[in-house]
Amino acid sequence: MSDCTHDCSTCGESCAERNTIEKEGLNKLSSVKKLIAVVSGKGGVGKSLVTSMLAVLANRKGLSTAILDADITGPSIPKVFGLKQKAEGSDVGIFPVMTKTGIKVMSLNLLLEDDTSPVVWRGPVIAGAVKQFWTDVVWDKVDYMFVDMPPGTGDVPLTVFQSLPVDGIVVVTSPQELVSMIVEKALKMAELMNVPVLGIVENMAYFECDSCGKRHYIYGKSDVNAVAAQHGIKNVAQIPIQPDLANLCDRGLFELFEGDWLNELSDALEI
Repeated sequence: MSDCTHDCSTCGESCAERNTIEKEGLNKLSSVKKLIAVVSGKGGVGKSLVTSMLAVLANRKGLSTAILDADITGPSIPKVFGLKQKAEGSDVGIFPVMTKTGIKVMSLNLLLEDDTSPVVWRGPVIAGAVKQFWTDVVWDKVDYMFVDMPPGTGDVPLTVFQSLPVDGIVVVTSPQELVSMIVEKALKMAELMNVPVLGIVENMAYFECDSCGKRHYIYGKSDVNAVAAQHGIKNVAQIPIQPDLANLCDRGLFELFEGDWLNELSDALEI
């Protein structure tokens, strides 16, 4: 392109130069077999919930599992797992914090003295921090790493898709028709970046009555299956409105969750 700045981190165009970008290398003591990014077109649809659930399910299978929290300005993963300990480092790199069941986690909140301190950084600085979480952290013998992405299609998603060896993405959505339109944007971005879509998860899909067991579609029935079929995506899962999940997140006890909503998707992601 005639107006190319040669800075692909701020560009969404598909060109020959983009396709020859070298991926960032891991720390010399690190090993990650499979890298899956969890994305959403907008905030508030449950992306961190899905990331955490997929990580817990993989961990329960005996796989070495990690979460890279790329949502720098809104990190929630440490809260979900009740992590209070701060990440430490040495000459060899930064060490992730382990959850109670052994999931390795790196998040900006594990580096800040005060969890409530706002991160007032510009896009390139945020993108640089995400790169460092990949290159400078000691990810020891990880089978599955899940990247909790910020919403949208801005600097950080571009950085992750271009700089990290992403094996595929899981798209998170909710039933509203507007969100379905935004999902299309996320899917088209994945196509532009040549990253395969491994599945779609619809959160808050319905509410199941405790008394009669009937499903109530609070936000209306979605067209997620039609969207998935249109893009040739086989793995579709739905998570109901479930107060117990929110309670476990608030208490930092998410590893205790019970539910089979993502079991089939988790099995489909196996190496």
